[in-house]
Amino acid sequence: MNNILAIVGRPNVGKSTLFNRLTQSKEAIVESVSGVTRDRIYGNSDWNGVDFSVIDTGGFVQGSDDVFEEEIRKQVLFAIDEADAIVFVVDTRTGVTPLDEDVAELLRRSGKNIFVAANKVDAPNQSHLIGEFYSLGLGEVFPISAENGNGTGDLLDEVVKDFDQSEGEEDPDIPRIAVIGRPNVGKSSLINTLLGDERNIVTPVAGTTRDSIYTPFKGFGHEFMLVDTAGLRKKGKVYEDVEFYSTLRTIRSIEKADVCLVMLDAKQGIDKQDVSIFHLAEKNRKGIVVVVNKWDLIEKSSNTHLEFEKKIRARFAPFNDVPIVFTSVHEKQRIFKALNFAEEVFVKRNKRISTSKLNDFLLPIIEQTPHPMASRGRYIRIKYVMQLKTNSPQFVFFCNLPEEVKDPYKRFLENKIRKNFDFRGVPIQLFFRKK
Repeated sequence: MNNILAIVGRPNVGKSTLFNRLTQSKEAIVESVSGVTRDRIYGNSDWNGVDFSVIDTGGFVQGSDDVFEEEIRKQVLFAIDEADAIVFVVDTRTGVTPLDEDVAELLRRSGKNIFVAANKVDAPNQSHLIGEFYSLGLGEVFPISAENGNGTGDLLDEVVKDFDQSEGEEDPDIPRIAVIGRPNVGKSSLINTLLGDERNIVTPVAGTTRDSIYTPFKGFGHEFMLVDTAGLRKKGKVYEDVEFYSTLRTIRSIEKADVCLVMLDAKQGIDKQDVSIFHLAEKNRKGIVVVVNKWDLIEKSSNTHLEFEKKIRARFAPFNDVPIVFTSVHEKQRIFKALNFAEEVFVKRNKRISTSKLNDFLLPIIEQTPHPMASRGRYIRIKYVMQLKTNSPQFVFFCNLPEEVKDPYKRFLENKIRKNFDFRGVPIQLFFRKK
């Protein structure tokens, strides 16, 4: 179960600082993906062995001071709708404000688990500053310092108590395929064509799809859960609150998927947003198939598809070992080939290589092509390698100087594993540890 914790409050009370603290152990999904959504808005955290998602509603206020109240209201309403628990951050240095009282009124009527975090209590002798926040009528007030971490443990102890820790009832053997891409590239049309109906609204207006929709598909030898997602827009174009939060739902769909069909528009070519979306799926270690739609609208010569494929791989480098299929959803050309690729990638993503096979293959290569000499004239000696028991392929190399292993050599080893054991379409991770 993917529990969600939303952080709400008026501007400058420390919401983003608390968000950064909660997600510091795992990189925020959108942190380094320029243009996918607002910076550092959605991330993962865990406490006492409970995993949960964190949404920072800060950074979404638009325009000047006179629209603050309306935008904050939208944030709170979204949090009430989406979250399993809400942390309401207030500022002990300014005390209770009318805007705090307005937010508290919305939260009191929500029926959700609300936790008041009185921020900027940076020392124990400042705890008395939290008293006035009990007047908000939301129960216990937790003194915290988002800056130095004081009190956040006690807050999280209470937050996670009621979180559902079950794994759900989804069949792990049925691939979950997320169809992702920029708006209006044909995602909903692809799913409608596969299903033979108009289950998802399709219009020429970009951004019609708001929520992520799971739809079972069974036929032609395939069985999938298909996920149509709201189109991901560039940062500057995510201006509508409902569309902004549909972007978060899209990111959550990528998290839950096994394989992502990354759809491109052949007529529009490849832009930075396509690259961002591709790397978003890669960062989440999902299987990837690139689907170039509207290929029927392209004037072609004998090498057109080869040249286009070369451009795609260049833009998506360094991870470009992915299947690419050229389709026309409108003309129903090669769409089942895309599903065949998705199924193949799903199988490869769940592949396990025995330790003996890995070492029999890799150790002679390492001996023949050793890592360049490390600092102070030391040699890096890799003893053995094994695959970890994880949801996506991860390999650990045990060696004497793991901190000295350079990225070019890591890519060298990854390419050897990828080509020999066929991980086409699947991001893999390499770790180096001391035995």
